[in-house]
Amino acid sequence: MREPISTAKPVSASKAQQSGKLSRFWRRTRIVTSSVWAKPEGKFAVLILGLWVLAALVSLVWTPQPLLATNGYEAWQTPSRIHLLGTDGTGADLLSWLLAGSSTNLAICILTVSFAAALGTLLVAATVSRSTALSNTSIVLVDALISIPTVLIALILAVPMGASVAVIVLACGLGYGLNLARVVRPQALLAANADYTYSALSSGASGWQILISHILPNIAQPMAVQLSLSAGTSILAESGLTYLGVGVPSGLPSWGHSLATSVKFIAVYPLTVLWPGLVVTVVVVALNLFGDALRDAIDPASNAALRKVAA
Repeated sequence: MREPISTAKPVSASKAQQSGKLSRFWRRTRIVTSSVWAKPEGKFAVLILGLWVLAALVSLVWTPQPLLATNGYEAWQTPSRIHLLGTDGTGADLLSWLLAGSSTNLAICILTVSFAAALGTLLVAATVSRSTALSNTSIVLVDALISIPTVLIALILAVPMGASVAVIVLACGLGYGLNLARVVRPQALLAANADYTYSALSSGASGWQILISHILPNIAQPMAVQLSLSAGTSILAESGLTYLGVGVPSGLPSWGHSLATSVKFIAVYPLTVLWPGLVVTVVVVALNLFGDALRDAIDPASNAALRKVAA
């Protein structure tokens, strides 16, 4: 008796391989997320950063008081039922400006870190390139440009562009991207000269495939730490550059703007400086703690659960 012919199509090897990679990716993501949350400092950082994102989203549609509402008779008021954190020198509500500033600072932080990550990755790819001329030129370029202070870059950019968010993003992104490339280059060089990289090259893999498959996974840990530090530093840089007059323009709410407009009166009205300073400090500490927790979570040497997935 003849057996019935099956009409089911066999699953191709490539689809099974893609499914396996996707499954391992989501499993690693769950392990990393739970490992960050398991640590007290990680839990604190996630809660603070979550509140920051929530405040930024809420401020897009609501603030306790209208941002442009000012009243000279209510200037420098202490906290009250109407103004929970008091008012500044124009009578504007401090809580409303801090809430609205959270979205500006969040945008600056995301844009700066994204620019630094993209620039740093391109520079790392150039410094570990098989082309000796490109590698040597990029190393000299990184070493030369990294000596220029971020403040000086911002001042130069402010000449044609004026005070703007773009000045902060470009100046900080350039400085942090150069620093990122210099910090992770030794580890990237080890991965580029490893036996499995030469094996992949002999199998016909392109330079970009080598970068994505072998180099980036090996430098992900130091990159995560450096980018988390860059995120915290970008908030401090926004405050400093806005105080110097080359950062966020007047009329656009930001934490640096709240500090810059009140810091001259710190001896008389200290609360107007305390609130924005406290917000900046707590968020910067949370970003640094998140970077440390993420570094330990994605490191197979310190995360046993991650080693089991990799095995």
